[in-house]
Amino acid sequence: MNIDIRATVMMVGILAAAFALWMLSRSYKLAKSARRLPFFFKKREQRERALRLVIGAILLGLLSVSSFTWGETIAYRHFPPTLTPSLTPTITLTPTITLTPTITLTPTLTNTPSVTNTPHIPQEIATQFEAIVTPNPYLVFSPLSIALKTDDAHQCVDPAIEFENPLTTVYACYSYNNMDDGVQWSELWYREDQLIKSSTGRWNGGTGGYGITSLELPTQDWLPGSYQVQFFVGEAWIVSGHFRVLGYPPTNTPTITPTPTRTPTFTPTPSHTPTPTRTPLPTATPVPSSTPRPSPTP
Repeated sequence: MNIDIRATVMMVGILAAAFALWMLSRSYKLAKSARRLPFFFKKREQRERALRLVIGAILLGLLSVSSFTWGETIAYRHFPPTLTPSLTPTITLTPTITLTPTITLTPTLTNTPSVTNTPHIPQEIATQFEAIVTPNPYLVFSPLSIALKTDDAHQCVDPAIEFENPLTTVYACYSYNNMDDGVQWSELWYREDQLIKSSTGRWNGGTGGYGITSLELPTQDWLPGSYQVQFFVGEAWIVSGHFRVLGYPPTNTPTITPTPTRTPTFTPTPSHTPTPTRTPLPTATPVPSSTPRPSPTP
């Protein structure tokens, strides 16, 4: 197997870097385990081994950097390249008959699009501009990564271009450099050709770093189709990200609200009132007859 000088130098640099990383990992584990040892001498021995591994990793790292930077030059200085004779064919095959087409079909019409679909700021967003800082002409943005989750380092977890319903939030992650605080910054989110979210204001994220923006909608509003997010600095388009939503969102099943029904209340039946008894009328008391007075005696 023939291996050239460049491949050898690259292999040495890669192996040195790999061993350096392994030694750093091993030293970290030793230092971590040393903290849990109750014996002083054992703890010191573990820390000394970890320190030796760190020094070895540093030396291997320097070897890897030197190999990538100066290894090829030094190798060619001691082993100058020699010219390899090229094989010259002895027989040249010359075709005897060349078929020349008699009719060449030339298209008469060329369908050249007259309008270039370049993203632009809608007029209702441009009227909200308030920054007066001129954007840096050397600003750069990375391509956008679209995902459903992000980590603590502002990086998208498992980025993709297609997502299945149900959804709630979609994130767009990016890196940037040479930005200036105070320039006008705008973000536009579209479903097909419909603007569904927009924000504009003054940039305050510093000159460089990592950023995240998100689109959060109710679950029933994530309709299937093509979505995109567009970034603008001032009125200049910077970068766009595209993704698709598959499947229909779940719909809310209407719940039947019970109508209150009046429950008849029990009306007690009036109790039977006894019929009053007949009171006997008083009987007539006979009036005593008058007693005749004695007549006077002559």
